[in-house]
Parts: sequence; C-alpha cells; structure tokens
Amino acid sequence: MQVLINNVNTFVSTGGRKADKDAPCLLFIHGSGQTHLTWLLQARFFANRGWSVLAPDLPGHGLSKGEALSSIEDMADWCHDLIIVAGHHKVTVIGHSQGGLVALELARRHPNVVAGIGLIALATAIPVNPQLITMAEDTEPAAFDAMVTWGHGRDGAFHDHPMPGNSHLHMGTRIMASNPKGVLATDLKACAAYTEGETAAASITQPAMIILARDDRMTPWKQGQGLAKAIAHANLVTIENAGHMLPVERGDDVNKALRHLFEQTGA
Repeated sequence: MQVLINNVNTFVSTGGRKADKDAPCLLFIHGSGQTHLTWLLQARFFANRGWSVLAPDLPGHGLSKGEALSSIEDMADWCHDLIIVAGHHKVTVIGHSQGGLVALELARRHPNVVAGIGLIALATAIPVNPQLITMAEDTEPAAFDAMVTWGHGRDGAFHDHPMPGNSHLHMGTRIMASNPKGVLATDLKACAAYTEGETAAASITQPAMIILARDDRMTPWKQGQGLAKAIAHANLVTIENAGHMLPVERGDDVNKALRHLFEQTGA
C-alpha cells in the first residue's frame, strides 16, 4: 500500500493482504541497502495467518520516495510516524541488522507503541569497515558484491534458495541495485555513527527475542552475545549453518522463532 509519511509517498508491504487495524500488528524493518523484499518470507507467512503486517521501504529505498535518512534516530522517529499514520496503537517490531538498531531506538524513544521486539543478526553496535563505506561511495556495484558475498552462509553461496529458481546472491544484488545511487553508503554511515545500542538495549522491558546466525561474518555470533547480555530477559535463538541474511536464507526457522515471541506479546 502507499501512504503519506511527512508528506512523502511511502510504500508499505502488507504481505499481500489488506492491513487490519484491529489485528495484532507486526512492523518489519529492513537493513542497510535493502527493501521490504528482505521480509518476503515473513510478510506473506504472517499476513496469511491473521496478523496485520507493515513492511515498509524506508525513505529513499525501493518504492518509497524522498531522501534516505542519515541517522538511526531519524529512522526510529520515522517508524513511529508510520505506526501512527497506519492507525495502530502498539506493534511488535522486528528488525534485521540496521533495522534492528532502528527497532532498539524505536523502543527506547517511543516505548508506548512497542509491545515486543525481535532482533535478527544484531549486536549492540554495527561497526562498519571504512573501506566498505568508501567502496559504497565510489564503486557501488563492488560494494553490492562484497555485501552479498559476506552476507550469506554456505547455502546462500551455493544458491540453495527456498523458492525454486531464485538465487540469494543474485537477488541480494538486484535489491540493492534497485535503490537510488548513494543509499547504501548513507545507510552504512548511519550504522557506523550509532553509539546508543547498549543504552537502548538496557531500556528494553518488553518481551524480546534475539535471533543470531552461527556463521554470520557481518555481525559475528560472539558480538551478538553482548546484545543478549544487555537484554537479560530476551530469548536467544541461534540458527546453525546460516549467515547474516537470516530472513531470506532461513525463513522458516526465523518464522518459527518469531511465533514464540508473538505468543509472549499476546499477538
């Protein structure tokens, strides 16, 4: 669906079903250089099982107009605006990578709208290699290749996709290439500049779940353990033999884990 957020036309996937304001709402926030397509295997799954799904393209990404936002804090406030415009009072928010930082900050800044939080492939900080940022600024296609190569585990590298005929690596590259030039660099710099992860994590009182990949080379599993310590009450799920792009690479496992979170939030 198309909605206006701060007078900017914004695309929000509802998983192929009309969003129901009376149904429990799930807000999915994508990562750096991504779009709502990150959540293809989650949005349709949950939308067809009674949940109201909001999976937006952040400003300047995918089918959304406007300029890409340059800070995690601005992205969190934008998500709050989306929730209000969509007519929901509370959501269970799920974020992947950069989207997880946005989810943390959303819960810290606007706790009244967050019923629960799911954090996927995340640590309290996402330090970005300066060379990757430079690559994203100067030679974007090379940055896309680096991201998809490092972002997938063994199955992704061997094109073992849950949807026959699709390739994780090719799909990942096409998604990033669908964004306007410069979006990936803006996202990466926003991640690198965000320093409030530990404080935001310590503020979480809502039901929480952390889903990590054992073979994640972008946000290593050991770093994710720090997030699990910062949110002591969170349920921690580790998915073996998988890389950073868990929502697409291990969609079924992610969905099973998330359902346990939704039970806790009453969704």
